[in-house]
Amino acid sequence: MSRYRLIPQILLAATGSLLMLWSLAADAQEPPPAPVKVLLAEVRSMSATVLAPGTVVSRQDAAVAAEVAGRLTWVAEVGDEVEAGVAIARIEDHRLQLQLKNDEATIRRLEASLEFSDKQLDRQQQLASQNIAARNALEESKAERDMTAQELVQARVAREQTLYLLENSVIRAPFGGRIVERYRDRGEYIGVGGEVARLVDTRNVEVRAQAPISVAGHVQEGMDVSVRDGDREVRSPVRAVIPVGDERSRMIEVRIALETSGWVIGAPVRVALPEEKPVEVVAVPRDALVLRQNAIYVFRVNDDDTVEQIAVSTGVGNGSHIEVRGDIRGGDPVVVRGAERLRSGQQVMVARDEAASAEELRLARKG
Repeated sequence: MSRYRLIPQILLAATGSLLMLWSLAADAQEPPPAPVKVLLAEVRSMSATVLAPGTVVSRQDAAVAAEVAGRLTWVAEVGDEVEAGVAIARIEDHRLQLQLKNDEATIRRLEASLEFSDKQLDRQQQLASQNIAARNALEESKAERDMTAQELVQARVAREQTLYLLENSVIRAPFGGRIVERYRDRGEYIGVGGEVARLVDTRNVEVRAQAPISVAGHVQEGMDVSVRDGDREVRSPVRAVIPVGDERSRMIEVRIALETSGWVIGAPVRVALPEEKPVEVVAVPRDALVLRQNAIYVFRVNDDDTVEQIAVSTGVGNGSHIEVRGDIRGGDPVVVRGAERLRSGQQVMVARDEAASAEELRLARKG
């Protein structure tokens, strides 16, 4: 065979090899699916809000005072956590113990005197029935007997008062909480009503917010509002709205219950309160928005795991979500992480924990 006849075959084989190499190179240049995190657009009842300043406060905060005068023998330490009814201070009670002994002695003396008066009255009645004793002597014995009985009642009341003072010489916590301040120390004399320590219930806390009077008609007890503390945000119910505005500041007080733990009493927070009637809108997480110089976009994940760039306009915001207007419906899976470098039509890889929820919503939309 002539070597010239082999040239076309060699050229054909070379061309095939080049085409194969070009195809492999093209496949190698195709970028892999971009990893993204997906959340769902929601239909929410939202309204424009105003951020009202607030403070985390305890629902029970008391300066515990003494009901008995005396010298303090012990006071709980600052930082001690106590339950309701537990002693937080003690007052020296020796004088009251002596008073109790005196009261009991008085009661025993009057009981003996009353017993004698009863017998004396019985004798006078027998003599009077036989016309031996004068009637005025009978009345006198009866009066003495009644006065002794009343003195015995007074003595028993005095003993009850002494027992009450003895019981209250131990100052007890009216509710569970933590000692945050001591006003008096061991060895000091304290009078009736003197403050011993400040007790704060650190378990039951709420937010006290000052809000403009304009929100009074839109804030109702029981409705959930957003409470923000730095990067933390929770939804909590309004416990009470005090519909009394201050004449100077034109503000009202709103109390918001905090059911989660970990709040520091005295910490400043901001409360998002509605200032108009809520309406139904489509909302997405704020992280889903892709901001460009002249437009705002979100990327929706399609059924084939490609993304579609949707131009939107924004409306009212509420916490971590914001209203969007455009070709977005409730239940659409939107990219909230990894959207900055996406382009429309690009293949993506949805995080595994998001894939199930995205698929469920796709099926729900089709149904």
